[in-house]
Amino acid sequence: MYRFLLSRRWVGLHLLVLVLIPAFFFLGRWQWGRFEERSAESARITANLAAAPVPLERLDPIGSSVPERDKYRLVTATGRYDTAHELVVRRRTLNSRVGFYVVTPLVTPQGAVLVNRGWVPAGATADASPQVPAPPTGEVTVTGRLRLAETQDNTGIRNRSGLPNGQILLIETPRIAEGLPYKVFGGFVELTSQQPQGGSAPELLPPPDVGAGGGLNLAYAVQWWLFIGIAVGGWVLLVRREARDLQTEQASQDVTVRAAR
Repeated sequence: MYRFLLSRRWVGLHLLVLVLIPAFFFLGRWQWGRFEERSAESARITANLAAAPVPLERLDPIGSSVPERDKYRLVTATGRYDTAHELVVRRRTLNSRVGFYVVTPLVTPQGAVLVNRGWVPAGATADASPQVPAPPTGEVTVTGRLRLAETQDNTGIRNRSGLPNGQILLIETPRIAEGLPYKVFGGFVELTSQQPQGGSAPELLPPPDVGAGGGLNLAYAVQWWLFIGIAVGGWVLLVRREARDLQTEQASQDVTVRAAR
């Protein structure tokens, strides 16, 4: 009855199922790996945001880069803002509004740190400079989230030259530091508060959305593995149906033969 399984059509189906099973398995494993990575990153960022602030120089020594494990850790720094070297970062959105980030160096006794003071709306034209509130004068203590220097790879933003004076596309700390007259910390700080607060100020950025910690990847992993069961179950169903149809056809032929006799 099951000799049909050796036909060309069925051998092709067997091979297809044999290819799909490992393919679905490895796709599920890949999504599971992404789930583990994102869950670990989400847990790390959540812990960093909840941790008590520490001095900036403890995590980001001058001339180094911020370790991935310290991303979004709350840090403090005390110094004076240098508005002469202030920059604005183009094409940044907040609540679906397009505008600029305001990046002002804070000069400390150890060196300067770039402080993203927040968001301001765009000017009248794409190349017009926005209206930027001045930072507090005198000595200021800032608290903020420690960020890695931005690059094209970790932001997906493509850098280019020819921008209006004082405007940039990336907070690319090492590159910005080349034009500053002092040593600069490797990362930058995303401001959450400062003392004294001063008057009007750019709109502070919200904390990062850690999302579901890779929950979507977990759902995809389970989905791919369920496809294995569907492929095998579908193959079994087709085999049984084909066998049943052949059995019915054979029984019908037997009845016809007996009737002819």
